[in-house]
Amino acid sequence: MAEVRLSGHLVCADHDEARVVAEHLPVHVALTHDEPGCLAFTVERTGDPLVWAVQERFTDEAAFRAHQARVAASDWGRATAGIERRYVVDGLPG
Repeated sequence: MAEVRLSGHLVCADHDEARVVAEHLPVHVALTHDEPGCLAFTVERTGDPLVWAVQERFTDEAAFRAHQARVAASDWGRATAGIERRYVVDGLPG
């Protein structure tokens, strides 16, 4: 089983979107850290107040896919659905 890694940026269009990220982020991070297969998960502000650096590591594809499914159905997923993501994922087949 190959480890899955996601890296990139969450790019807010304005300060209202950045406020939504900041408001929902603590619970999102805590829930993700509790997921089976989560090896590392960080979302941190960059020098640009509208851009957040994202780094994720999961044990395998199944753990990563379970994370994605949980996020899609979460308060975080709903609140941040319209915010731009610029991610690269390594470790998935094909």
